[in-house]
Amino acid sequence: MTAKVGNPLFRDMPTTVFEVMSQLALKHKSINLGQGFPDDRGPPDVLQAAADALLNGYNQYPSMMGTPELRQAVANHAKRFYGLDVDWAREVLVTSGATEALGACLFGLIEPGDEVVLFEPMYDSYLPIIKQAGGIPKLVTLKAPDWSFTREDLERVFSPRTKALVINDPLNPVGKVYRRDELELIGEFLQRFDAYAICDEVYEHLVFDGAAHIPLMTLPGLRNRCLKVGSAGKTFSLTGWKVGYVTGAPELLQPVAKAHQFMTFTTAPNLQAGVAYGLGKDRAYFDNLASSMQAKRDRLAAGLHDVGLSVLHSGGSYFLLADISSVGFDGDDVSFCLHLTEAAGVTAIPVSAFFAETPVRNYIRFCFCKQDSLLDEAIGRLKRYF
Repeated sequence: MTAKVGNPLFRDMPTTVFEVMSQLALKHKSINLGQGFPDDRGPPDVLQAAADALLNGYNQYPSMMGTPELRQAVANHAKRFYGLDVDWAREVLVTSGATEALGACLFGLIEPGDEVVLFEPMYDSYLPIIKQAGGIPKLVTLKAPDWSFTREDLERVFSPRTKALVINDPLNPVGKVYRRDELELIGEFLQRFDAYAICDEVYEHLVFDGAAHIPLMTLPGLRNRCLKVGSAGKTFSLTGWKVGYVTGAPELLQPVAKAHQFMTFTTAPNLQAGVAYGLGKDRAYFDNLASSMQAKRDRLAAGLHDVGLSVLHSGGSYFLLADISSVGFDGDDVSFCLHLTEAAGVTAIPVSAFFAETPVRNYIRFCFCKQDSLLDEAIGRLKRYF
């Protein structure tokens, strides 16, 4: 056989840097602050609700749209936190994780030749999904250190062929939380070019320093242009459950649901029961989630500063960035992360991996959603190394 087998988009794609760094961390017994998942068990009452549903509830196919219980909970959550009136029966879809939700949104909306606006650095699943759907990515490179953009940046990428924009807020990997004026500028262009927004808001409850998350959907004129993606994995520190949800106007959600039915079709009903219970928890739970993660951010940031790294502000998510140019390393972010794993026993992720066109190569990403003792041990290793 001489012909190459497989779809060239995926066949020729390199192994993700997250897998590479995680395998190196295992090999060198390094503390892995690269991959973004918490290391606690999640809320016991949410676990119990899922366990009870598994043992005593329905374990056959639920509706492909999701259980009524969870869809109602998502709609109530949108009203409670954002003042959004959501018809749970027509405007909520449950998916097997937020990445599947993003895939269903992109496959459901994009036709070959459609242009899709993206901000880089960006979560790594967006680009291959858009390309596989036949879309043409149009990139805005955010400017460090505050990861800003301008009206001119949007003028350059929007056109009559623009079908959609993807926004991740708060932004993985840099922890940017979009300001209202930035969201209003984006909204102006969406309306001007009759385009839609796929809003990756999985870190919506991980916003720090007293700031509030502002869903793009809540801005004037954008309610029917936005698909809002949420994640139980991030909200309840249960990333292995892979439960996501999409909120959007019926005419937008309908093609997304059709794409979803041929990808995963449905999601484990007991996990949906646990998430439905969790979304109804008191406001104190969500406030404490943000404050506890903010404390971890501050703990790690202080430690990195003590070892001589320049740390950028993180307004939300699980992540903060350090500028390696402050330590005089002779190499880029990839070589620094490899060196740090081998020599210091601490693993981070090179931020250039989140760029497609014009990567910056002097920042590395640390994940702080770990036990305090692990963060302290990582800082101790870095202090001994430096």
